[in-house]
Amino acid sequence: MKKIFSGGKAQLAVLAAFFINGAILASWVSRLPAIQNKLGLSEGALGLVLLGSSAGVITALLLAGGLIEKYGSRKITLVSALILCGFLPLLSLAPNAISLFCLLFFFGGSMSIMDVAMNEQAVLVQREAGRPIISLFHGGFSIGGLTGALISAGITAIPEISLQVHFSIVAMIFIVTAMLIFPHFVRTDTVRHEKRSAFHIPERALWLLGILAFCCMLTEGAMSDWSAIYLTRVLQTNSSQAALAYAAFSMMMTAGRLTGDAVTTQLGAGKVVRFGSLVAILGLITIILTDQPVVAIIGFGAVGIGVANIVPLIYSAAGNTRDISPGTGIAGVATIGYLASLVGPPMIGAIADKSSLRVSFLVLLIFIAPLVFAGKAVADHAGYQKSSH
Repeated sequence: MKKIFSGGKAQLAVLAAFFINGAILASWVSRLPAIQNKLGLSEGALGLVLLGSSAGVITALLLAGGLIEKYGSRKITLVSALILCGFLPLLSLAPNAISLFCLLFFFGGSMSIMDVAMNEQAVLVQREAGRPIISLFHGGFSIGGLTGALISAGITAIPEISLQVHFSIVAMIFIVTAMLIFPHFVRTDTVRHEKRSAFHIPERALWLLGILAFCCMLTEGAMSDWSAIYLTRVLQTNSSQAALAYAAFSMMMTAGRLTGDAVTTQLGAGKVVRFGSLVAILGLITIILTDQPVVAIIGFGAVGIGVANIVPLIYSAAGNTRDISPGTGIAGVATIGYLASLVGPPMIGAIADKSSLRVSFLVLLIFIAPLVFAGKAVADHAGYQKSSH
C-alpha cells in the first residue's frame, strides 16, 4: 500500500478527527433530556427510539470495510464526518418518535463508519511512527466528548439559544474543521486486484478479537449507562453524588488513554491488556461489595483506567491482521464489538429486574475475565513490540 505521510500534521489531523467524533456524540447525548421533553417520550419510548442509532451502527459497520477498500479511509473519514455533522441539526427538528428513529439510524451509521475510517488512519500513522500512539487518538475522542458536554452545559444555561441553533453552531464548526484537516490525512492506494462486495460479514480470523472487543465494550457501556443509577438505587445517594460515578470512570479512562502509549511502549500490548483487565475486575468487585458511595466511586474510576487501552489495542491488532486490510480488519472487529450496544442494556436491565443491579454487575465479571488471558492474542497482531530500553 502506497502512502504519503506528512509527519506530525497527519497525527494532528487524525487526533482532530477523533476529537470531532467524540464532541458530536457528546453534543447529542447531553441534550437528550431536551429531545425527550420536546417529543413527550417516556423512558421506555426513548429507549426504543435510541435503538435507531444502534441499528444504524451495526448496519454501517457491515458496509464500512468495503467502502474503505474502494474509496480509501482518507475520503471516507471526511465524507462520514460531513454527513455526521449534517445530521446533528436535523435531530433537533424531528417532529415525532418515528422520524427521530430514522434520523438516528443515519446519524449512528455515519458515526460508526467515521469510527472505522479514522481508526484505519490511526493504524497507518502508528505504522509510520514505529511506536504506540493509537491510545492517544482514543484519548482525543474522550477529550472531544468532555468538551462537547461542557459546551452543551454552557449553552443550556442560556435560554435564548435554542436546541436547533446549538446543534447548527456545533455542526458548522466541525464541518470547517473537517475540511481543514482533510489534506493532512494519510493518502492510501486503494486499488484492489480482486472485487469484493461492500457488504460482508467479519473474516473468521477476526472473530476472536471481535469477541474480546464485545466483552470490553459491554463493560464500558454498562459503566456509562448504569453507574449513576447504581449509586442512586443501590447505595441510596443523591443525584449529584451519583453523577460522580460516571465522572470518575470517564476521567480515569481519559487519563489512561493519554498515558497508554507510553505504558504500552514499556510493557507491551499483552501486559497492558492483562493488567488492565485485572484492575477493571478489582474495580467491579469493589463496586459490588461496598456499601460506601465514595469507595464505589473509586471502583468506577478503577474500571475506567483498567479498560482504557484495551479497545484501542484490539483495534490496532485488527488493523495489523495478516492478509486483511486495516479498514476491513477494524470494521470486522467493530461490528462484533458494537453488538454490545444492543445486548448490554436489555441484559443488565432484565437481570436487575429479576434480582438486583449488584447481580447485574457481578455478571459483568464473566465478560471481563476472559480479557485477562487475551494478552497474547492482542500482542501477536498489535503492530509493535515492547521497548528494549
